[in-house]
Amino acid sequence: MASGRKKTSKPVSRARGASVKPAAATEPEEAEFEAEPEPGDGTPVEVAEPDEEALAEDAQVDEDLEALPARVLAPAKENQLGARDPLQAYMAEVTRHPLLTREEELSLARRYRDTQRVEAAYRLVASNLRLVVKLAHEYHRNPLSLLDLVQEGNIGLMQAVKKYDPERGVKLSSYAAWWIRAYILRYIMDNWKMVKLGTTEAQRKLFFKLRQEQEKLIKQGFEASPKLLAERLNVTEQDVVEMDQRLGHDEVSLDAPVGEDSNSTRGDRFLPSNAQGAEERLGNEELRLLFKEKMNAFAESLEGKERFIFEKRLTADEPLTLQDIGNQYGVSRERARQIEAALINRMREYMREHIPDFDLVATPKQ
Repeated sequence: MASGRKKTSKPVSRARGASVKPAAATEPEEAEFEAEPEPGDGTPVEVAEPDEEALAEDAQVDEDLEALPARVLAPAKENQLGARDPLQAYMAEVTRHPLLTREEELSLARRYRDTQRVEAAYRLVASNLRLVVKLAHEYHRNPLSLLDLVQEGNIGLMQAVKKYDPERGVKLSSYAAWWIRAYILRYIMDNWKMVKLGTTEAQRKLFFKLRQEQEKLIKQGFEASPKLLAERLNVTEQDVVEMDQRLGHDEVSLDAPVGEDSNSTRGDRFLPSNAQGAEERLGNEELRLLFKEKMNAFAESLEGKERFIFEKRLTADEPLTLQDIGNQYGVSRERARQIEAALINRMREYMREHIPDFDLVATPKQ
């Protein structure tokens, strides 16, 4: 059983693509159950107790655990020397521990709660090792090692066994899944990049949901803008922008040489910035105010149908349809479109007359 690192060890932050030999999976000593389980960096993971809704979601989390070793080992092949993959060796150890019946689980859980007998806790943990592997597979992503995730998940499993209440009416697997995921997610955020991610609640939420929410918005026909993403995920726009940049780019050391035969580093050069300069921001703000002023002046020259279309369709946050406008004035949809097109042409000519280089700074509506 992969029991996690000793408290004196430190996690290794790995750059993307680095080749690291996975830690070997070993059987735990019984004394390990007597200490408070901690993640790899020695900092306890703060996990709130799962509510009934969360437990219900994991009610079937232990399905197909009997067949799990075959699915995990199917892609693995022995090399020409016949050496086994570390994952194969670990899964061979896992299969030595049978799954418990519900009655056996309750009996062992009550015995551990009442007597603190380590043997009871050991059997509860060992019988759920396959569950840890299953959940680790769900969160496995390069460059992290699957066995590293399993190690952290096993620590969460031990914590769950210590806190499990057999009288609550839920299976240990449903309760343990909550703790296993918490420890795995903590490890991923600490080791995903050299610069630690997920140091705040908003960053943790964005780390796991940003890409998913972006894809969902695009499928719904919306532009996945930082503002809309921030509203959907209940975070700030700045948090969205920063996490999107960090997830989309690898870290680059400023001390790394520019080329193999070069003594200069990236830090010796000025790094270009995509941010707008102060002069550009000031110019854009002045242009926005000028457009607003001229649009208001143009609106004052309109009346009747044209004023209605300008206010209710061209500049409205929720514009009316051409059919709505036709119904308002008793004309056809096509006639409303013609009036709108003529109005847009007049507005464009007005802007060309009152704003220098209008065609260079404006993008006409197609």
